[in-house]
Amino acid sequence: MDRGWAASPGIALMGADVASHVTTWARTAERAGLGSVWVIEDYFHPGAYALAAAAAAVTERLAIGLGVVNPYTRHPALLAMETAALAGIAPGRVVLGLGSSNRRWIEAQMGIPFKAPLGGLRESVEIVRRLLGGERLTFRGEIFTLDDVELEWRPPETVPVLLGVKGPKALRLAGEIADGVHCSVLASPAHVRRVRQTAGAGRPDLAVLAYLIVAIDRDGHRARAAVRPLIARYLGVLHGQSILLDAGLGPDRTRPFREALGRGAPAVELVDDALIDTLAVAGTPEHCRRQLARWAEAGLDAPIAVLPQEADMTEQITLYAETAVPAWKALR
Repeated sequence: MDRGWAASPGIALMGADVASHVTTWARTAERAGLGSVWVIEDYFHPGAYALAAAAAAVTERLAIGLGVVNPYTRHPALLAMETAALAGIAPGRVVLGLGSSNRRWIEAQMGIPFKAPLGGLRESVEIVRRLLGGERLTFRGEIFTLDDVELEWRPPETVPVLLGVKGPKALRLAGEIADGVHCSVLASPAHVRRVRQTAGAGRPDLAVLAYLIVAIDRDGHRARAAVRPLIARYLGVLHGQSILLDAGLGPDRTRPFREALGRGAPAVELVDDALIDTLAVAGTPEHCRRQLARWAEAGLDAPIAVLPQEADMTEQITLYAETAVPAWKALR
């Protein structure tokens, strides 16, 4: 499979109404020269595989990323089956991102046992790869079991597998078993460096991608205002996690965002310019080109833009591509 997806900017497809826009946004991304689109599967929003198939059906060159899906709501055998089908729709263009999701969604809300997340990921990568590789598989793991399973059809091309992980143990696992790491939103340059040092130790071929909150506007103040709600929300969601510690944001700094999110009103007013420049790319095209350089220098292979959906997405995708594609090519 061509690795253009791991060297050029892409965009995230997400949101409650993404199903109504996925084909338009995917076509726009391809016409604009972006390398990939990535489907974020947040529960209980539209499902990743249907959206990915829709994006694949209306494009010819664009890489289609699943970023990320988990092995609890879909057994690894089902993940392999669905990924094979998607690879049939978009031959040589599919990248599979796997993560463990979180206990609240999986266990508290859906009643699915959330056991040994890292062990589950290890077993899932093995199962998916072996089934996509054409094996008839019997497997007895700590988490997952298969008995005499073989895909009726498998793609001739190898499907790259990334892990969407953050913590030290999970990053070491990614370096051992995966083709790359897909960093979460709010991945600062400092976090990317840690990913490189931890997962990428001895792995120059390891791909490192990251979701970056991006807003580009010739009115820089308007662009920065557009990213504040997203940053405030995710600071509340990721409060206390190592990805924020990498950026120098300890629990005392992010607790007000978690508390505000719990009250249903993200603390947008607390997102200052320093936070924006640490965690996002927002401003005029020239300012954003300078900001992107910080992530490139840290070792990022491809920025995947999370765009504020309050703005016109078609215009945002086009302007992002016009700014980021030539800038990234020059930086990398």
